[in-house]
Amino acid sequence: MLGYVARRVLIAAGTLAAVSVLTFWLFFAIPSDPAGLQCGRQCSEAQLAQVSESLGLERPTHVLYAEYMRGIFLGRTIGEGDLARDCPAPCLGFSFRTGEPVLAALTRALPVSLSIGVGAALLWLAGGVTLGIVSALKRGTWVDRSAIAISLAGASSQVFFVGLILQMIFVFALGWLPVPSYTSPFVSPLRWAGGLCLAWTTLALINSALYARLMRGQMLETLSEDFVRTARAKGLPMRSVVLRHALRPAVTPIVTIAGIDIGGVLGGTVITESVFGLQGVGRLAVQASQDLNLPIVMATVLAAAFFVVAANLTVDVLYAAIDPRVRLS
Repeated sequence: MLGYVARRVLIAAGTLAAVSVLTFWLFFAIPSDPAGLQCGRQCSEAQLAQVSESLGLERPTHVLYAEYMRGIFLGRTIGEGDLARDCPAPCLGFSFRTGEPVLAALTRALPVSLSIGVGAALLWLAGGVTLGIVSALKRGTWVDRSAIAISLAGASSQVFFVGLILQMIFVFALGWLPVPSYTSPFVSPLRWAGGLCLAWTTLALINSALYARLMRGQMLETLSEDFVRTARAKGLPMRSVVLRHALRPAVTPIVTIAGIDIGGVLGGTVITESVFGLQGVGRLAVQASQDLNLPIVMATVLAAAFFVVAANLTVDVLYAAIDPRVRLS
């Protein structure tokens, strides 16, 4: 087991390294001058050369990449002379627009995306898996047909439509919930949950549809297997047959998709954050792209890649726990 996990960790680390190289190369391959972006349109040639020198753009790209990665782990000094600025680890650079450390902007946005992603994932996994199991056990009944109808409705909806409808009903019409906002759970757990409740519900309603359909299909396939029929023939209770024998092999595809979805959500949900006015990593990345604020763009890409890779690493470890045969493959 430890050897399997170690191999997966090395693969994940290699993937992150490859993403960082590609992202850094694109950063300097974009047909715009980082020095010009920071200096502005009214910048003279002498000022432009001074800013370019302070950023070290005259050096080879691989040297700049090595310094960037060293700054993440050890910190670095950006610029020279009067333009030098200390950037402690983990250093992701400074914003071209505001001069603010990129880490500070990312630190403000990251808890919002994490809160949205974790809360919504718990809801859609619990709702989708439960609905799929019940639908499979009640195959052909009104419960099954109702579950299929709910799944189709959820899969056909869009975040901006469902989110706006829920806000109109529960915030402005009924007044049951506050206007969506973010409050740290360490300050007020109730305000944190109340401000993000609609975002969680919107993502859960839409994403749980896929999990319900997939769970239903996997459960129907597993319930027809010989080992499940044998468990039934031995007189085991239906609860034991479902939870101990059928659920474990049926949940494997759910784990796969959940890892991809959760990793993407944690990396930023642009539409959800925009609909509910939440300043998460997704909105930060969009604003930075519009402003050509390249250090923030690169930081958000690396953050999103980290969450996707971490989620897939978690999936690999869960695979080994669910199915021991995976460790030997």
